[in-house]
Amino acid sequence: MYLKHCKLSKNKQLDLMKYFVADATARTVADLAGIHRNTTTRLFRRLHERIALKQHQRGEQLGGEVELDESYFGGARKGKRGRGAGGKGVVFGILKRGGKVYTRIVLDASASALMPVIRQKIRLDSVVYTDSWRSYKALDVAGFRHCRINHSERFACARNPINGIENFWNQAKRHLRRFNGVPRQHFDLFLKECEWRFNIGAPNKLLADLKKLLKEIY
Repeated sequence: MYLKHCKLSKNKQLDLMKYFVADATARTVADLAGIHRNTTTRLFRRLHERIALKQHQRGEQLGGEVELDESYFGGARKGKRGRGAGGKGVVFGILKRGGKVYTRIVLDASASALMPVIRQKIRLDSVVYTDSWRSYKALDVAGFRHCRINHSERFACARNPINGIENFWNQAKRHLRRFNGVPRQHFDLFLKECEWRFNIGAPNKLLADLKKLLKEIY
């Protein structure tokens, strides 16, 4: 069996995993597969948990050319958006250009919250690209080669846009909107799923990686 203590057959589990990889919601899958919604919800939750565990256990440091940015999720839609918006969770993202993304939920966008993650996940010989947010000034004295872009003056130049990480935020928010809100206690699971999807890529690769992951666990 792909999942222990699951009453579904291996073939049925594989079918549901394919739906999961295809980005179908548990409600949609329940209707298509003729299975009770609670069953698909439980199975999808277990897949989320396995994926999140794998992503949290990634120990590699990112190097070369790296983009940094924070984004804000959840909270009320009305009123101020972006930095300083009330009721929103802060997610910090690190993207190796041409490579993988890493995300971390942080308390705020202060230098004291971001710098420990930066030191842990980025090699000191890296070129780091950011916007002009004041917290990133700490990079100038932290041993990194720091290139800053000021969005108010120019959106991008030849070598230091941060379009890559911003593209990831757009993909993640587009994916999460389909669920009409994610409970705060489960947000990390869905965030790490977005990270996993971005890093692996094509659906056939996602399915192969998911089967490999479950085989490693069981």
